[in-house]
Amino acid sequence: MKRGQLADYFEGVGVKRLSAVDTEPKTSNQHEVGTTRGMRGAFLGEDHQRKFDAVYVWLGEDQDGITAEGWATHYDARRNKPRAAEWRLYYPSNPVTEAMKAGDTLFLAKDRHEILWFIVAPEGSTSEQQLFWLFGLRPEGQSFVSREFTDAEPELDFAARYILDELGVEFEEPEADKLDSIIEKFGSTFPPTAEFSQLARLTLPEVQAEDDPDAALVAWLDHEEALFRRLERRVVAERLEQGFVTAEGTDVDGFISYSLGVQNRRKSRMGHSLENHIAAVLDSHGVAYVRGAITEHNHKPDFLFPSLEGYQAAAEDDPSLTMLGAKSTCKDRWRQVLAEAEKISRKHLLTLEPGITEPQTAQMEASSLQLVVPQSIQATYTAAQQEWLWSVAGFIGEVRRKQAAA
Repeated sequence: MKRGQLADYFEGVGVKRLSAVDTEPKTSNQHEVGTTRGMRGAFLGEDHQRKFDAVYVWLGEDQDGITAEGWATHYDARRNKPRAAEWRLYYPSNPVTEAMKAGDTLFLAKDRHEILWFIVAPEGSTSEQQLFWLFGLRPEGQSFVSREFTDAEPELDFAARYILDELGVEFEEPEADKLDSIIEKFGSTFPPTAEFSQLARLTLPEVQAEDDPDAALVAWLDHEEALFRRLERRVVAERLEQGFVTAEGTDVDGFISYSLGVQNRRKSRMGHSLENHIAAVLDSHGVAYVRGAITEHNHKPDFLFPSLEGYQAAAEDDPSLTMLGAKSTCKDRWRQVLAEAEKISRKHLLTLEPGITEPQTAQMEASSLQLVVPQSIQATYTAAQQEWLWSVAGFIGEVRRKQAAA
């Protein structure tokens, strides 16, 4: 099934490191940033005083981002003057522009609906590294570096769609209608996550975790995500058709509550799906483990090897013991894993998050935490990091070696 390309969403993008001049208001609550000829030729155009609808996004390191809707005007500051044209993007103050500062990176992109995306990521953050990888650009000097997207772009893989989702870009597979026959039995209700995960595996019979556990894990997650998004569209559309009206009038609180519920369901479901598919991978390789066992101080490591009884009977740092945390998104939550299973000093954490920064992974290593990342997602990390990362296959091999030796 086709998975889409960046060109399906964006015409082009420019990236630059913000200077103090870019971030400080020149007049009351209004800012400007200069654009380049390449950006104008690729996607901004040269229509004087063109006003764009805009989406402003600020992506922090360890906290939720900020999104604001607004506008931006592209204009020639030297219009009707003898000097050469000087094009600038003029934008109003909003929560995103108030949060950004000199040194942050600005990604300015135009989507296929003629909307500008004004995306800001702090310098050195994981979000910045992810966007560098997604758009294939890094800032050089004080001016924008830009590119346009074409049909020659590769298809969006799991990591790319992960980052688009973090941005708030709504996407659906180009051939998503092919999934309708699979989810038809659910009607307009969501099944338990375990049932949905099993369905994703059953409807990808060509994927065998015994052959390639890394590829299988990502393929199952990818397929389940596509199934979920297709069913979600059906469920949400039906609810919107019913409307949000009470005897007192428009039910604004009801709409907001429903919208938040949709977002929370997406986030919680991914974490449970990841654990479900990890368990299936482990089962396919005959690995002994227990999920959610309660250890010291009521902690519940996601996966404990080989068993809770074995853990309780073992001495501290017994080489036969292993634990694995599972977090689809790390951010600063990776530290939670350090307190789980006190008898095991060397922890393991499997994540789907692309492009975590080198300082962050260095902190993990210094804290005796080994990061496990599916092989295809490792491409978003630096070459030095990839030498340190473990694959899913590598982790399984180590656990099987321990259990065979016990």
